[in-house]
Amino acid sequence: MRVQAIWRVVGLTAICLIFPPCTLTVWGQDVGGDIGGGIFRPKNPETKKRTPKPATPVVKSSRSSSRTPRTPTGPSVADRVEELLEKGNTFRDERKFEEAEETYRGVFQIRPRDARAAYGLGNVFSDQQRWEDAEKSYRDAVQWSPKDVDALVALSVTLVQPRAGSDNARRFADAESTARQAVQLDPKNAVAWDRLGVALQARGLFNNETEHAYRRAVELDPKFAVAYAHLARVLKRNGRADEATPLYNRAIELAKDSATLNLIAESLQAEQQWEASVPVLKTALQLDHRNLTSNFLLGRMLIVFKRYEEAESFLKTATEVGSQAFQPFNLLGRTYLALNRFAEAEVAYARAADLASAGDRVQLAGAFGFEGVGDGYLKAKEKENAARAYQRALQLNPGNKGLEQKLAKARSR
Repeated sequence: MRVQAIWRVVGLTAICLIFPPCTLTVWGQDVGGDIGGGIFRPKNPETKKRTPKPATPVVKSSRSSSRTPRTPTGPSVADRVEELLEKGNTFRDERKFEEAEETYRGVFQIRPRDARAAYGLGNVFSDQQRWEDAEKSYRDAVQWSPKDVDALVALSVTLVQPRAGSDNARRFADAESTARQAVQLDPKNAVAWDRLGVALQARGLFNNETEHAYRRAVELDPKFAVAYAHLARVLKRNGRADEATPLYNRAIELAKDSATLNLIAESLQAEQQWEASVPVLKTALQLDHRNLTSNFLLGRMLIVFKRYEEAESFLKTATEVGSQAFQPFNLLGRTYLALNRFAEAEVAYARAADLASAGDRVQLAGAFGFEGVGDGYLKAKEKENAARAYQRALQLNPGNKGLEQKLAKARSR
């Protein structure tokens, strides 16, 4: 498996409202191919090599000279499942996510509790950062195949994705438990040890056990770039920056794919080393200029420094590739809002609302969402447009008295 910048005060308020510090969690790494939408890209479900069946022999009747072929039989259930899994894997690698999803779901029509299909479906959702859907699919995969280490690792990764309005503490604890199961099943699995460290870290535990988990991952795979980045983060958080710096450098040196480079960049951003993440992300984009996460992280960094015009193109690419991911549309709307392009902000936020969780919807109703759009319209004396934006905000956050007052003002003549 081949697998120092300053936080500027000018960007702190805006970015914290979108990404509070608790959400800057290290997301994962590539443990499969080099094509992926998210930072973590689990490998495809394995399929069995299928050998073509011999042709059905023709039986000659003893009573007649005519040749009567046997009734042909279709492919077996097992063969059909393997065919669909292989097809789904191909679609996923080509980023044809809708086709991949449909194909993996097709397996359930033949074999309703197929763990590999559930795992493959989770991978498609993970690539698109559809974390709630991914979690459900991975949970199915683990339930139907409890000893599948790949599924356990993928589920642990998904569970450390913070979600607005969700019980993150419980989910982080589940992530730890799931990673521990993976380690117990395969004690020599470097990725499983790394995920255990990430789960502990998500719970705010930058302790000896967390450090040990990452060191164990590096021992098992000395070329595991991601584990070096994670270990560096723990050491830096514990005041051992001198030890952390060479580990970050080693991680960057070993990284050979966009997914791994993305994780290193995200880890740097989580430690508020925003500018240090830029060359890492540029290298990732040289390898894959359409990578969802590379574009998203670079756009996020530019928003922190209020470089909104530069951020736009990266975030637009992220929304094109990740058309089912909430955050790229959310940040694109934030960019347009900052540029006083209120109509475009409204469109971006509307798309984000279609993809938002309950907690995200409340966020979209606020100052960095439809309320902000309404304020912009009102300032421009476009009362009708302002009223529409405030109304949309109230739909997302019913009963908000401040929004009700602003809506009444916008409707007044």
